[in-house]
Amino acid sequence: MHLAYPVVLAVLLFCTGLYGVLARRNAILVLMSVELMLNAVNLNLVAFDVWLRDALHAGQALTLFTIAIAAAEIGIGLAIVLAVHRNRGTSDVDRLRDTAETDEAETFPDEADAPTSETAPGTADQATATAKKAEATA
Repeated sequence: MHLAYPVVLAVLLFCTGLYGVLARRNAILVLMSVELMLNAVNLNLVAFDVWLRDALHAGQALTLFTIAIAAAEIGIGLAIVLAVHRNRGTSDVDRLRDTAETDEAETFPDEADAPTSETAPGTADQATATAKKAEATA
């Protein structure tokens, strides 16, 4: 068997997975695309192992390690996606960019910034809280 056939198939699989990672917005589809890329690597490892006629079958041994790592990655990744979906209600990658929680101490005004008698009560508190939120996001 020629080496070109499995290598071309692996390149096609890898390119399909890369397109899926770059173009998809759903986190589960991104994980599936990463699996396609890992399977392309596995195919190359086995193809080169057969082509080189390695007595130790190092390519096949590395493939088993890759499969084990991929299974752990999918298990942990899927658990994270499900936990985020429960908390946020979506698994859209673009909507999950702002996952950092703000510190509650940053949103409350300090005692030194308390409103004076010239301003209406609550106006300075809202302005200070808005300014601190703007500083925290900048």
